[in-house]
Amino acid sequence: MEIWVKLPGYSGLVLLVLFLGLLLEARARKIRYSVPEETEEGFFVGNIAKDLGLQPQELAERGVRIVSRGRTQLFALNLRSGSLVTAGRIDREELCAQIEQCLVSFNILVEDKMKLFPVEVEIMDINDNTPQFQLEELEFKMNELTTPGTRIPLPSGQDLDVGINSLQSYQLSSNPHFSLDVQQGADGFQHPEMVLQSPLDREEEAVHHLLLTASDGGNPGHSGTLRIRVQVVDANDNPPEFTQSEYHMSVPENVPLGTRLLTVKATDPDEGANGEVTYSFHNIDQKVAQIFQLDSYTGKISNKEPLDFEEYKIYPMEIQAQDGAGLMSRTKVLIKVLDRNDNAPEVTITSVTTAVPENFPPETIIAFINVHDQDSGDNGHTTCSIPENLPFKLEKLDDNYYRLVTERTLDRELTSRYNITVTATDQGTPTLSTEMHISLQVTDINDNPPAFTQDSYSTCIPENNPRGASIFSVTAHDTDSDENARVIYSLVEDTIQGAPLSSYVSINADTGVLYALRSFDYEQFRDLQLRVTARDSGDPPLSSNVSVSIFLLDQNDNTPQILYPALPTDGSTGMELAPRSAEPGYLVTKVVAVDRDSGQNAWLSYRLLKASEPGLFAVGLHTGEVRTARALLDRDALKQSLVVAVQDHGQPPLSATVSLTVAVADSIPDLLADLGNLEPSVDPDDSSLTLYLVVAVAAVSCVFLAFVIMLLALRLRRWHTSRLLQASGDRLEGVPASHFLGVDGVRAFLQTYSHEVSLSSDSRKSHLIFPQPNYADTLISQESCEKKDFLSAPQSLPEDKKETFSQVTFL
Repeated sequence: MEIWVKLPGYSGLVLLVLFLGLLLEARARKIRYSVPEETEEGFFVGNIAKDLGLQPQELAERGVRIVSRGRTQLFALNLRSGSLVTAGRIDREELCAQIEQCLVSFNILVEDKMKLFPVEVEIMDINDNTPQFQLEELEFKMNELTTPGTRIPLPSGQDLDVGINSLQSYQLSSNPHFSLDVQQGADGFQHPEMVLQSPLDREEEAVHHLLLTASDGGNPGHSGTLRIRVQVVDANDNPPEFTQSEYHMSVPENVPLGTRLLTVKATDPDEGANGEVTYSFHNIDQKVAQIFQLDSYTGKISNKEPLDFEEYKIYPMEIQAQDGAGLMSRTKVLIKVLDRNDNAPEVTITSVTTAVPENFPPETIIAFINVHDQDSGDNGHTTCSIPENLPFKLEKLDDNYYRLVTERTLDRELTSRYNITVTATDQGTPTLSTEMHISLQVTDINDNPPAFTQDSYSTCIPENNPRGASIFSVTAHDTDSDENARVIYSLVEDTIQGAPLSSYVSINADTGVLYALRSFDYEQFRDLQLRVTARDSGDPPLSSNVSVSIFLLDQNDNTPQILYPALPTDGSTGMELAPRSAEPGYLVTKVVAVDRDSGQNAWLSYRLLKASEPGLFAVGLHTGEVRTARALLDRDALKQSLVVAVQDHGQPPLSATVSLTVAVADSIPDLLADLGNLEPSVDPDDSSLTLYLVVAVAAVSCVFLAFVIMLLALRLRRWHTSRLLQASGDRLEGVPASHFLGVDGVRAFLQTYSHEVSLSSDSRKSHLIFPQPNYADTLISQESCEKKDFLSAPQSLPEDKKETFSQVTFL
């Protein structure tokens, strides 16, 4: 059998933190009161507040209330006056029947101290019941030959009151033939008997009318009467005789209705009507008479109502046998009821709490439970249990009370609600049980910090991102509930290149989404390292941190920068020399360029965009080396103009161009000689010839001065080149080395092209020394972003074969 109850919740949890010793004081003293029955509702019984040592207003504050098991509540507490009063009309006879002392027991629970105070109230009897006979009129027959002194048992009256208010005396109306004699039975009850005083004469008076009065001792007194009609018949000298003076029978209480329980038997040796015996109940309780049925002809006794061991353990009754002539005899019948396990245990929740914080210690009291079984013996012995897989236990107290307590500290994150099934089982056969369900909510405390879904986060974003763009999001979960689980995100303060982190990145406090506050430049920094804090809203708040790495992806936003040849700053025009004897593949010069981007965006390719003599020169696709594509011919011009384009591999690709001038001559004097030995025009126009002569004379006149100036210019250019390289290095200091192809290699390359010029007083001995080039080319490689490693590895290109080239500067 299952019972679902709706348990009240209490605002306070004070009752949960009390200790076992407080409850064990419950039976320290017993409070006793008395109250008369049949009083009106609200009748004063006693000052319970005073007897508990409390003020009236403390009854409500301390949660004082009545707890009782199973029955209708007969009493109530007046919380304003602190009094115990009746909750309705009390009928002592209904509660206790014929028990002399009628006691009602219950407990007073003081919840804040978890104390139980036993209370007993004696229900005092008042004279509210009149003595009654089961029959209104009794009729029997007597033979006129009946001898004086013959005793005739009369039915006893019944009075539901007790003590002085119960039936006290009998009185028989005056009659010359009959008198009354009252016998005191072994059971303490009075048994009236009518005694024949003088012989009867049917011919003189055939019928005698008598009145038997039963009176109680109450004030005012009550009485009841029984009319007796005695019919005088002719002689019948043998009364019926029972086979047993007393009949005993034991039957189970669950015997079916209409079952023949017992048969009484009386015999009469007379003949005819004098020998015909009929049976009837005599001196039987009214309730018992309603349960049993007696066949007046056969003497068979059967039950017409269910037997209840809990109400009557033995049903006593008297059976009277009477023959046709009116002679009677009586026997006693005792039907003993055997208890059967027909009552399941009753489970009563005396006190309960429906919510408990998860951090409450073990032995916290959850509920008080009372178990009662109306059966007897093993059928009434009960045990109480709960499932073993729950963090609770039952502790047995006195008077079939149990205490439900926590066995260990609860964890709301594991289980937020418990449905506790309390099972009470008796020891009868078969066993009966009752289940009571207690629902317990485990309330949350802030004992769990937010936890991020990963130990660390990393992401890649392209540079040049728009301001305010969402770049990433982090998520943290808190296993607590409500406010304790509401997570707020923030950034740990830090600096990036001297600027506060908050000027670069912000975070949405509610969602954990990161936003860029400015456009990032891969050439300034490659990654952002920051820490995000997730803090809950509990009291006190708990937090946790996680590291976030944001890596920038390079975009092709820088054009190649040409380092060599660099434009002179003194207004002169640079020129490269190529000897006429140069073979195909001769290295004339090398275009050196870098790109501040990285990876594929910094991979450079070179091509010849424009040439004054197509097919004469070629440019290395990856090296930028300018070489002769064929042997130089006499018809080739002394001065060749080239335009070299440098382009990266980004999307879209970016490029830069540089113009080169190549002078075809073995040496500077040869160059000057070639310029001076230009064939005069065959044109007979004198003005043209004069012009060429003037130019030649001017050139020859300035040879000596040109060599001196050239020497100074070369020295000056060498000094300027070193300064230019230093300035270029300063401009590229903020650029990571992986953004362009080996700057150190470029510097080494440029140093290989430093020129030394030596002049003597004899201009024919003046010469230039062309050092052999020694240079390296650099390739860039970039790891994929998925590896979260942005590193570039320079790789040296194989050295080219040693060739000479020169650079001269003309004013």
